Amino acid sequence: MSTRRRKGTLLREWRQRRRLTQLDLALDADVSPRHLSFVETGRAQPSREMLLHLSEELEIPLRERNTLLVAAGFAPMFRERKLDDAALARAREAIDLVLEAQKPFPAFALDRHWNIAASNRALPELYEGAAPELLQPPVNAMRLSLHPKGIAPRIENLAEWHAHLRARLRKQVEVTADPVLKELLAEVSTYPQPEGRAPEAGFEQAVLVPLKIRTTLGVLSFMSTTTVFGTPVDVTLSELAIEMFFPVDHATAAAVKNASRARASGSM
Repeated sequence: MSTRRRKGTLLREWRQRRRLTQLDLALDADVSPRHLSFVETGRAQPSREMLLHLSEELEIPLRERNTLLVAAGFAPMFRERKLDDAALARAREAIDLVLEAQKPFPAFALDRHWNIAASNRALPELYEGAAPELLQPPVNAMRLSLHPKGIAPRIENLAEWHAHLRARLRKQVEVTADPVLKELLAEVSTYPQPEGRAPEAGFEQAVLVPLKIRTTLGVLSFMSTTTVFGTPVDVTLSELAIEMFFPVDHATAAAVKNASRARASGSM
């Protein structure tokens, strides 16, 4: 397959993944439908700027924008650094600040594959009874949550939570086409289905899906929020999400705060 054909194939796949026709994309990107058709079939060679413009309209992840650029014969534009790289020091400081500010409630920075890249190490009671191998770095939050040897047996609303996380993961697969996420979704789908399984359809419209989990502190209920960097041009930052858990009720808030104070005083 020629470079031009490969580039056109990639662009067409992303357009179809977004459920857009050539005319839809042409209108959104303010380009000629004929030219777009020629680009997809390999009859025309787009400029670097045109590819970046189309990538923005299609919301292609930065990692895959690099792939598209290389396929078209251009150098990749977006760098990928490790989170501890000096160039990301200010971003890491911001992440640590957000994580620490969330204490005594748990917060995590997750990479694109749901691996925990950073944590505020709050509420160790969450991990009671989890198999040691699931707690070995890199800890995968999806696997830890839903694996039968993870925290799943202690989740009171496991059917609901299981369906919620699978729906999120499936959506990520659709958006990114990431092969590792596809494998993770396939793995999670093999886990035992919880009794009273909740339907996954309609969860995107749900107002709130809480996590209700049994611990030595009692049953704790949390809602989660996800924060991402607004304008990243680094691949690592673009794929990083900060997941923060907040108490749903006063009982949970009190139990967590009391436990945190007890640990700080050395009485736990």
